[in-house]
Amino acid sequence: LFELIINFCSVCLYKTKTCESSKILIYPLDGSHWVNMKLLVEALHSKGHEITVIRQSSSFFIKEDPSLYSIIPVNDDIEDLKEFYDEYLEKHIQIQRGQSSTLTFLKMQMDFLLQDEQYDLVLTDPALTGGVLLAHYLNLPFVLNARWISSGEGHFAIAPSPLSYIPVPGTGLTDKMTFTQRVKNFLFYPIILFQEFFLVGPHYKAFCKKYFDKDCDIVSLLQEADIWLMRLDFVFDFPRPTMPNVVYMGGFQCKPSKPLPQDLETFVQSSGEHGFIIMSLGTAVDSLPADLVQEIAAVFSKLPQKVIWRHLGAKPSTLGNNTLLVDWMPQNDLLGHPKIKAFVAHGGTNGVQEAIYHGVPVLGIPLFFDHFDNLLRIQAKGAAKILELSQLNGQTFEQMILEILNDESYRMNMQRLSRLHRDQPMKPLDTAVFWIEYVMRHKGAPHLRTKSYRMPWYSYHSLDVILFLFSIAAVTVFMIVAFIRYVCCRACCKRKVKSQ
Repeated sequence: LFELIINFCSVCLYKTKTCESSKILIYPLDGSHWVNMKLLVEALHSKGHEITVIRQSSSFFIKEDPSLYSIIPVNDDIEDLKEFYDEYLEKHIQIQRGQSSTLTFLKMQMDFLLQDEQYDLVLTDPALTGGVLLAHYLNLPFVLNARWISSGEGHFAIAPSPLSYIPVPGTGLTDKMTFTQRVKNFLFYPIILFQEFFLVGPHYKAFCKKYFDKDCDIVSLLQEADIWLMRLDFVFDFPRPTMPNVVYMGGFQCKPSKPLPQDLETFVQSSGEHGFIIMSLGTAVDSLPADLVQEIAAVFSKLPQKVIWRHLGAKPSTLGNNTLLVDWMPQNDLLGHPKIKAFVAHGGTNGVQEAIYHGVPVLGIPLFFDHFDNLLRIQAKGAAKILELSQLNGQTFEQMILEILNDESYRMNMQRLSRLHRDQPMKPLDTAVFWIEYVMRHKGAPHLRTKSYRMPWYSYHSLDVILFLFSIAAVTVFMIVAFIRYVCCRACCKRKVKSQ
């Protein structure tokens, strides 16, 4: 991967010899991350900017689109990401069901972790940090379309994150923790540091030494970003400290629904007063294991609602007449339909944000990555239920889907979140575009970046100041005690002389 980045750099430097302004270089991440990035690309293109996208040959989402952007093609040896996601899910389900050992889980995590135009700006997704290295190599301002970085959640790299109320991803905790939960949160935090310093960090240090001729670490390079466009807001996330160069654009991909294709509209209208449910596990996963699919289909067949289910596997024998299997669905348009009753989802950021935007309660089946943490945030606000893979069977699925459908509080809570999310002075996408253009207009935004990341950790936490003041206090106390002892000793000596 590092060799590929240098090839990218060589191509880009060659192209810098004959260029004009307002040119943006995009280093994207594939999958659902590209779905987000493409929206920014479309918005920037509509403002007249010229876009160039670095596209790897293994990409299955990033397509050539000359009407929007030009491509810098890069051949690579990375295996088909679709096969990777399928294999990852299979192993993850085995672990959740207790069919694999802890050692297998740790190995899987290790495998995953180790896996002439004058551009004015680099826009990149830092979940894989090739774009950050490229921006550093080209000495260009850069903006991050972010939530996750290579070692965890982005806020932990740039903003104060008190562990007393900021849950570490993966803990399953909220911002309201008991003492025991705070202990758990404190013990989980070293996992982030371990990933940062021992799994991810050494590879980037070696890269920097080889190609930049200096020592550096990837977190410091990330902290030099001019703007962090965070794909969340505090309607979705728990309130937390932040920084001046963090811009929140949660739900920027959401938009009003459009009319459905005629066949889908006919199907949902046939649901009558009962309405319909949709189920999708996102773009990376086609289907769950066959036994779970059979049980879910059987539960759906009992419901009075119609069901639209994105399912690319074998047709289950328990499928009811009320369920329509599709290869693809206009998810946003279905979520915005007046007859929608519930959304069975894996918990990807896009789906969760669209559910909030349209006010649709969620039954979440988290699969991997950030899914559980996303669903946890809306469950904590009373707008969703989480059904983990380890608990998923026909009985639990039926119990939870009926709870979502029959308990009106889930819909009311999600609609309240929807009203809060929509009540903004500017659309999130317009906000994101403004700040990208702001960085280009001013050739960066260093005045918004804190200098704290250049401080040693002991200075950042004022441990040197505390030690200094403690030393002064200790010396002062020692001198006072010594003086008192001296005075007392002299007084005792005088009394002894007089008595003699």
